[in-house]
Amino acid sequence: MAWLETTAAAVRAGEVGAPELIELLGELRRASAACADASDWALLAAREEGASLRQIAPVFGKGYVRAPAARLEKLHRQAQNSGQWLAILRHNQSV
Repeated sequence: MAWLETTAAAVRAGEVGAPELIELLGELRRASAACADASDWALLAAREEGASLRQIAPVFGKGYVRAPAARLEKLHRQAQNSGQWLAILRHNQSV
């Protein structure tokens, strides 16, 4: 939050312009996608290590298991385990 406040102040002061903000936006979008991919890997790996959906559910911000169950179902259409998901990520990075 401190970084965001500092950046917002720099924008208001005219120290950061649209080109820099567009570049920053691109970096943040790439970082967001990378975090989502890593989160999916960790979800698959946690299940492989025996974590229950009830144990996982709180990190999804829900008090029920539908969110991680739905995410696992979607992931399983692409990969059956964390190793396969990692291979997909490696392939996508090389493309």
